[in-house]
Amino acid sequence: MEFITLNPDNVVSEHLCCAISDKKHQTGVNDKRNWLSERVKEGHVFRKLDAQGKVFIEYAPLEKAWVPVTGDNYLYIYCLWVAGSYKGKGYGEALLQSCIDDAKAQGKSGICVLSSKKKKPFLSDKKFMLKYGFKVVDSINDEYELLALSLDGSQPQFTADARKQTIENKELTIYYGVQCPYIPNCIEQIYNYCENNQVPLQLIEVDTLEKAKQLPCIFNNWAVFYNGKFETVHLLNEGLLKKLLQLK
Repeated sequence: MEFITLNPDNVVSEHLCCAISDKKHQTGVNDKRNWLSERVKEGHVFRKLDAQGKVFIEYAPLEKAWVPVTGDNYLYIYCLWVAGSYKGKGYGEALLQSCIDDAKAQGKSGICVLSSKKKKPFLSDKKFMLKYGFKVVDSINDEYELLALSLDGSQPQFTADARKQTIENKELTIYYGVQCPYIPNCIEQIYNYCENNQVPLQLIEVDTLEKAKQLPCIFNNWAVFYNGKFETVHLLNEGLLKKLLQLK
């Protein structure tokens, strides 16, 4: 079981696991690679199995993590993903343990991750994290939860802004980053659908750490508002967008 941790030298040459062979996501892969090249200088970690598969963990010092979560001396896990035939072989456990080992070696206060009361796509599985000592330390609307493995008794929390979950704009509004390779294609589908169907749309790129920390909602690289109300962190394609608009 051999893992590769990306660094400034190999981030250009190593594949990024997500969207490995799908051509329509290559713009997203390039955007992610450029974003990641800057983040690894800040202590951001992308660690993956040395194989052509979707097996990786991605985390960063919470102070530098592009999420509306605050806490002292924590690591924040953006994504832990083991897919397809690689499931059930201990890779998820090994990757998570590598993060825990890093936290201890660096003298961190703990590790935290965004999850949810009921399992949701694009979020870490709560049951899996609880098995390794993570606990619910904060929640919003009895739906989204912040899980933490505290090593010194301290606890992170959502920012006050993140608890708002509302904005003044009533149009379909999407806050997005380029950390996930699937996002540019989602944006393209949504833009084209809204343009062709006269649906008012506001797209807001979260392109700095400061913007991410001040967001009025849950965010892990994507957040959707409609009629001024936060709806989801689930990436939308045209089909899911139609469903969202029809429900309102």
